[in-house]
Amino acid sequence: MKKRNFCIYTSALFLLSQISFAQQKKQPISPPLVNHIYTADPSAHVFGGKIYIYPSHDIETNISQDADGAKFDMKDFHILSMDKIGGKVTDHGVALDLKNVPWTSKQLWAPDAAYKSGTYYLFFPAKDQEGIFRIGVATSKKPYGPFKAEKKPIEGSFSIDPSVFKDSDGSYYMYFGGIWGGQLQRWKTGKYDANGALQKANEKALLPKVAKLSSDLKSFSESPKDIQILDEQGNVLLEGNNDKRFFEAAWVHKYKGKYYFSYSTGDTHFISYATGDSPYGPFTYKGVVLNPVEGWTNHHSIVEVKGKWYLFYHDVQLSGKTHLRNVKVTELHHNPDGTIQTISAYK
Repeated sequence: MKKRNFCIYTSALFLLSQISFAQQKKQPISPPLVNHIYTADPSAHVFGGKIYIYPSHDIETNISQDADGAKFDMKDFHILSMDKIGGKVTDHGVALDLKNVPWTSKQLWAPDAAYKSGTYYLFFPAKDQEGIFRIGVATSKKPYGPFKAEKKPIEGSFSIDPSVFKDSDGSYYMYFGGIWGGQLQRWKTGKYDANGALQKANEKALLPKVAKLSSDLKSFSESPKDIQILDEQGNVLLEGNNDKRFFEAAWVHKYKGKYYFSYSTGDTHFISYATGDSPYGPFTYKGVVLNPVEGWTNHHSIVEVKGKWYLFYHDVQLSGKTHLRNVKVTELHHNPDGTIQTISAYK
């Protein structure tokens, strides 16, 4: 599909989805955590017994909507916190500003965070001076910042949506990648190709990446590896399986010894999940965590809080606009066999 026609097609899908959601008039199961700013892509963690949420900070912009996500022109991060689920939410203000990250040019997209040995780490994607997405890291002695960014992005990093998982042995792994505007399709050969094309329906789907982090959490200790996502018969998913294949928004949690790799299917708008026995995979597709929400994007994190599990996600309840989202939370349940009960964000 030519780029112009592709953009028209995706714009049409976007408009149709907005009309469809508006007509359905669904009742949300959860309220926005905050309504004084727009927030999205929530990565939630428990640090020191308190819940911290690391979201994107959506802003209004006059940039046109396109297939590469140019309208998502975020410029800083605000960290949110609360003492308990359902409790008062505190906005700790600007934790990191684009203008204070030397290597970036624009678009501070979905972040994540980690803690090690008295230091908090904020991981974030942004476009460098050449318009290529890289992943950076910033540090602070406080979980809410302010964070000071490293002068250069993580060497060997690319694409978007970094998610850092600490395993039970103390190892840290970064999961990342996103197609379309996330540029993963431009890295098929291991080198950046501005003309890199999306897969065809009958071709194997592009795969997310994982890399073990070094001891200081500021670099990769190995080259990024593909994460195999298989169907129940052990076959790698095809691009045509776009209701199951990876698009963006990787997240890993561990439950009763199993690794759960969850992710967004993008253009079909599900948060799906697959399970495996290693942080590197392979992961076998199991089902849907979250059905489509209002707005085009679907993003999430899964965290345990005082013995219960919760799904943090976003929709567009406050604005009705895909680029102005609001984060939410609801309880998540694992069945006795380890599968996850599918959540619908509306009644």
